[in-house]
Amino acid sequence: MLTAVPQAPTRVAATGTGDRSRPRAALPALCATQITSWGIVYYAFPVLNARITADTGWSTTATTGAFSAALVVSALAGIPIGRILDRRGPRIVMTTGSLLGVAAVLAIAYAPNFAAFTGAWLVAGLSMAATFYHPAFAAVTRWWGEDRVRALTIVTLAGGLASTAFAPLTAALAEHLGWRTTYAVLALILGVVTIPAHALALRAPWPPAPAHPTQEAKDGRSVARSRPFLVLAAALTLNGFAMYAVVIALVPLLTERGASPTAAAWALGLGGAGQTLGRTLYSTLARHTGVTTRTVTLIAAGGATTAALAAVSGPYPLLLLLAITAGMVRGNLTLLQATAVSDRWGTTHYGHLSGLLAAPVTVASALAPFTGAALAGALGGYPALFAVLAGISIGASVLAAASARR
Repeated sequence: MLTAVPQAPTRVAATGTGDRSRPRAALPALCATQITSWGIVYYAFPVLNARITADTGWSTTATTGAFSAALVVSALAGIPIGRILDRRGPRIVMTTGSLLGVAAVLAIAYAPNFAAFTGAWLVAGLSMAATFYHPAFAAVTRWWGEDRVRALTIVTLAGGLASTAFAPLTAALAEHLGWRTTYAVLALILGVVTIPAHALALRAPWPPAPAHPTQEAKDGRSVARSRPFLVLAAALTLNGFAMYAVVIALVPLLTERGASPTAAAWALGLGGAGQTLGRTLYSTLARHTGVTTRTVTLIAAGGATTAALAAVSGPYPLLLLLAITAGMVRGNLTLLQATAVSDRWGTTHYGHLSGLLAAPVTVASALAPFTGAALAGALGGYPALFAVLAGISIGASVLAAASARR
């Protein structure tokens, strides 16, 4: 095992303003590895799933369930991984996660039966926890200090390109190679890009966390048990469920409104572009609003766009505009969650506390596709589902407002 990297002795490293201890290659490396990890471990599956079920005879529900189980494992593993990140930094965590990711994708490619396929996805869940946004955000938050919002924005802008880059590549490979060989090729790309990037670009000293004026306790457990933290976690979880359910249900909603499947897919894709645009605006929003006001405003805005999609039946250009607007709000919500801990409780226990915040949100995102589809059937259609999801988001905004109270 690699030895621990010594801590930087100066406070300059913690504030992140021009210090030499900050790894110059870390930001471009994290951008490249976020695109590659998300693109291969996450976004390749929805592209290949139809081929997987057709070739193996496994049901779509079963294969999607294995993928969802990976998300649940990622949520649970993120909590102890957060503790390691706080103490040791991202290099060992993310390099190990890359190795696990390559092994998992290869195991998926050559799974002889459904049990092996599911087991491979559980390993992939560990890789997600160690390589996706959570550890990347922890690295950026500590190394970039007061300049972290700019760096976080850059990383999330790169991550937003994962589906743009790898969905077409995966589809093209599958046309000529089949799903198993495609996954094997993707595993090779994953290893070539992410293992050396994490091992070599994240070698800088791990600086001590600076003091934070609103730090409630030196022990992260005390913060995690506090009422503001628990209420905020509930708000983000409810909002996360509503947000992910909206993403999954947007295409059937639009087809129910009369749009063609192709037009509905374009709306979903342009909503993803809206996320990228929204993230470029977050730093301006952060400079002009307090943390509670910002949280309440963004969650309520998400509920408002969901309500508009529920109420507006057309024409298609208006629905497309609403989908893009909803994407812009989602892009801001990603950065809101990335900064939720550091803005309130500092960076000393960022990895641990952000892992605790992210765990229920990730579980909610895993349950959202199934639950949303079931609710749509019970409620009589997707417009009614969107109305319920809008109500959930508004309830989450009320909780977010309450999280500020002592």
